[in-house]
Amino acid sequence: MTTIHKNAATHPGTAAGNRADHTRAQCQDPPALPDSVRRAPRVRADAPSERSARVRRMIESPTYLEADEDLAFLRRPEMCGIRLQLDYWKTEETLQRHAIDHTIVVYGSTRIIAPAAARRRVAQARRALESRPGEPGGESALQVAEQLLRRSRYYGIARKFGRIVGSARCAGALSALAVVTGGGPGIMEAANRGAYEREAPSIGLNIALPREQEPNAYLTPELCFKLHYFAIRKLHLLERAQAAVFFPGGFGTCDELFEVLTLLQTNKIRRLPVVLVGESFWRRAINFEFLIGEGMIAPQDTALFSFCETAADIWSAIVRWHEGVDAQSPCQGSGAGSGAAPR
Repeated sequence: MTTIHKNAATHPGTAAGNRADHTRAQCQDPPALPDSVRRAPRVRADAPSERSARVRRMIESPTYLEADEDLAFLRRPEMCGIRLQLDYWKTEETLQRHAIDHTIVVYGSTRIIAPAAARRRVAQARRALESRPGEPGGESALQVAEQLLRRSRYYGIARKFGRIVGSARCAGALSALAVVTGGGPGIMEAANRGAYEREAPSIGLNIALPREQEPNAYLTPELCFKLHYFAIRKLHLLERAQAAVFFPGGFGTCDELFEVLTLLQTNKIRRLPVVLVGESFWRRAINFEFLIGEGMIAPQDTALFSFCETAADIWSAIVRWHEGVDAQSPCQGSGAGSGAAPR
C-alpha cells in the first residue's frame, strides 16, 4: 500500500508532493475514447463480411490519407508553417528550373489602363451622366474616369519599359533580365505586355483574393504563379530584383514602396536602384520634405530613390546605378556607357 505524506497536498513541488501527484495520476481513470470509437459495435472477429466492412471504413477514413494528399489536414491552422514553405518553394523551384536569376520588378496601380480603354470608360461615364443627370455620384464618376484617362499615359510608359528590358543585352547583374510583376491588370499588365512583345520572360506573381484576380494575358504560362500569402509574394518579387520601378498607385503600391525603402534603410536587403515614375504624382502622394522637417527621416534617405518620367529615363537610371557598383553591368554596344535604352 502506498503511503502519502499528510502534508503533500499543501507542499506542491516537494518530494512528497511529487509522489502524491504521481500516485493520484495513477489512480485516475484513463481518458475516455471518442464516441465514434466507444460506440462502435463489437463484432465477431471471424466474420469475413464484418472484417471487410471494417477495413473499408478504415481505408475511407481521412486519417488513412497520406499527409500530402489530405487537404483538410493541410488547411488546418496548425499547418500554417508548412503552407508557407510550400507557397515559397513551388515558385522558387520553378524559377530555378527556368534559370531566372535577374529580374526588374515593376509595381503600379491596377486602375491605370490602356488609353483606348480609358477613353471608352470616359465616354461610358459621360453617357450615364447625360441619361441620368440627377443621379448621385454621376459627376464624380466622370471626374474619376477623366483623371484615369490622364494617368493612362503611364500604361504606355510601362509597356515601353517592358520592351526595353525584354530586349536588353547586358552583362553582370543586368544579364538575362526578366520582367516580374504582381501579375494583375493595369501597370502590371503593361510591363508584362512589353516583355511579351519582345518574346522575353514575363513573370507574374498573382495572389489569392476574396474577389478573384485573373492573371493578365501577357505572362509566360510556365512563369505565372498564384500565391496564398502576401509575405511570400513580396519576398519573390524582390529576391532576384536588380531594380524596383514604382509607377503611380494606391495602397498596395505605397505599401510595397515603403517596405522596399525600409528594407534598404535598415540594410536588410542588398542595395538596388529604386525608381519612382512621375515625380509630380509622388511628391503629392508622399511629402518627403515634411517627413525630413519633422525629423521622421534623414535628408540622405531620399538618396534611396530617384524620379523618372520616361521609359528611356528609367532604363538609363538603372544602368547608371549599376555602372557605379559593378563594372560588368553596363549594356554592351552603342551607347553602353551612357546607359542608352535598347531599341
